[in-house]
Amino acid sequence: MDPGRRKVLRTLGGFWTLLAMNSGMGQDNKIMTRKIPSTGEDIPAVGLGTWQVFDAGGDAAARAPLRAVLAAFAKAGGKMIDSSPMYGSAESVVGDLVAELGLRDKLFIATKVWTSGREDGIRQMETSFRRLRVKQMDLMQIHNLKDAGVHTRTLLDWKAKGRIRYHGITHYTSSAYAEVETRLKAGKYDFLQINYSLAERESEKRLLSIAKDRNIAVIANRPFAEGAMFRRVRGKPLPPWAGEIGVVSWAQFFLKWIVGHPAITCVIPGTGKPEHIADNVAAGFGALPGEAMRARMAKYFNTL
Repeated sequence: MDPGRRKVLRTLGGFWTLLAMNSGMGQDNKIMTRKIPSTGEDIPAVGLGTWQVFDAGGDAAARAPLRAVLAAFAKAGGKMIDSSPMYGSAESVVGDLVAELGLRDKLFIATKVWTSGREDGIRQMETSFRRLRVKQMDLMQIHNLKDAGVHTRTLLDWKAKGRIRYHGITHYTSSAYAEVETRLKAGKYDFLQINYSLAERESEKRLLSIAKDRNIAVIANRPFAEGAMFRRVRGKPLPPWAGEIGVVSWAQFFLKWIVGHPAITCVIPGTGKPEHIADNVAAGFGALPGEAMRARMAKYFNTL
């Protein structure tokens, strides 16, 4: 853990203390939500990614902190958990732990199809249903646009039949933005999941505005640029004015900047550490930065 982040969490002394200090309202305050444009359903603005960190297999010791992460996440009001068959055992681990904790009705489960061909796609999605232990998937996405034309037709069919509630597409790199843009303009999706952070801002130049104009929800992945942003700010203090929006850690600085964009519906930082989920979810409480503050935050980050 970054020493600065460890110091913040130790000083604040625990999950609910962190939330109380960040929000100014304590446990009675609720996590901020955004509306899914296609339906108006509210979804908490800070979710949970499972890439790498939830690939724990059947190892009970490795699963124990993940169980604590899910419990703390749900207790704070978090809902969206994003996974994929690409993420090793993550789907099975999430499914098992959610069942153990009795949280299914409190969560918004999202996963992906990541293969080619209609029949292989159907088989893979059926497997995801079993691993995640769901009868209806909240969100099924086409991972990195793999065979998107074929899978879009299947997802529309499954949505009409009630097997999934929402459908979408995902990617994580700017080299795919032209294809993502074409897909967004050619078909009506409920969700776009794309990389967006202070270190990776390219998607705001065209994709975020397209999504907003077409009433497509946006999930921001790679909010910390795979940890590169923490390495960049290691040992450096937050600006004193960060407290104006309740920011007490770099994680919250990064996440609040993302969620402050009007096109962003939810951000999905991944973690397998209970102390980090406390810090991340705290970004969903209190004030958000407006346009001027976001510009100030970006300018400060660019000087580091």
